[in-house]
Amino acid sequence: MLRAMLGEAWQAMGANRLRTALTMLGMVIGVGSVVLMMAIGQGAQYAVAQTISTMGSNLYIVISGSTSAAGLRSGGGGGPTLTVADAEAIAELEGVVNVAPVHQGTQQLVHGANNWSSTVVGTTPPYLDARAWTIVAGYPFGDSDVRSATRVALIGRTAAENLFGTDDPLGQTIRIRQSPFVIIGVLGPKGQNLDGRDQDDTVIIPLSTAQRKVFGTPFVGSVRMIMVQATSAEAMPAVERDMTALLRQRHRLREGQDNDFFIRNLAAAADSAAETTRVMSVLLGAIASVSLLVGGIGIMNIMLVSVTERTREIGIRMAIGARERDILAQFLLEALMISIAGSLLGLALGVGGALLTNALTDMAIVISGGSVLVAFAVAAGVGIFFGYYPAHRAAALDPIEALRHQ
Repeated sequence: MLRAMLGEAWQAMGANRLRTALTMLGMVIGVGSVVLMMAIGQGAQYAVAQTISTMGSNLYIVISGSTSAAGLRSGGGGGPTLTVADAEAIAELEGVVNVAPVHQGTQQLVHGANNWSSTVVGTTPPYLDARAWTIVAGYPFGDSDVRSATRVALIGRTAAENLFGTDDPLGQTIRIRQSPFVIIGVLGPKGQNLDGRDQDDTVIIPLSTAQRKVFGTPFVGSVRMIMVQATSAEAMPAVERDMTALLRQRHRLREGQDNDFFIRNLAAAADSAAETTRVMSVLLGAIASVSLLVGGIGIMNIMLVSVTERTREIGIRMAIGARERDILAQFLLEALMISIAGSLLGLALGVGGALLTNALTDMAIVISGGSVLVAFAVAAGVGIFFGYYPAHRAAALDPIEALRHQ
């Protein structure tokens, strides 16, 4: 019975090929749009996830407070309220795995006839672990370099390319504020962060060297910020609470007095960016799904026309013993075949469009099996939903009236 119905459905579709093709076109465009939009949306989510992973996980940035003078107030980082001793105390808190005091700024780097303005970061060895930053050549500096204020440096890819071109920077000497630094390591690539800054345009040096030779400090041991990494995402709220209490105690702040430091949760900022891309992905899929609705309406319209044209045929089938459910199944099967055929062509169109978009724009594109299955299932459901009414109308015809139809 099923084989006979499939043959009849194929014959009915072939009898009006142009009309069938135009009906299919709505499903082709609908499924292709959904697959393409979901691939773009998931690609954006992937790109943001990659950017977030370069920042490190479970991170807090503690920034020194503002200052007030003659009625003028500076922003965060304007006052030297944080010290290396604060960082050492934070490292003793439960739930903290890495702590790195940071003293950074923009400086001119010089090598031979080349010079380049880059971010110079003075910090301690745990900084690399907190940022999940690898060394692709050479080796990192250690605690002994921090204690001795050694003039050694780790260089990022962007800074290295602008100073050395294609030459190997390892073992080379650069000048920062007239002080020579030997490059002992080359940092692995990180790319841009969430605010678009190139993370590879950087040079990392020991904290004590930055304080004494490059930036100077208002008083010994002061730093501009402290990077803190928690053991897990679950431990972050407790770590933030304990850090706040500890720093208020160390800075002798009275109850009701404002904090002289700021704590920034980088994980929260990353989650916000990820949620934005997830919403965008859903909206793109929803907008593209409208074309599936239009395709479904096209199927219903054509099937209604087909029922009208084949009324006499339906009457003959009923007269020789066809039941209502047979007529219903026949027309539903035709609608489903049109929907599935259009879906398959739409999948090919969507995947091809996604690959072409990636080739022409270098935009991140992710084609997942889940999105393909969802688009296909929705298209098949649309075919059944919009094909049911014409099929039910055909099955409900009175055989005598159907035979009289001209």
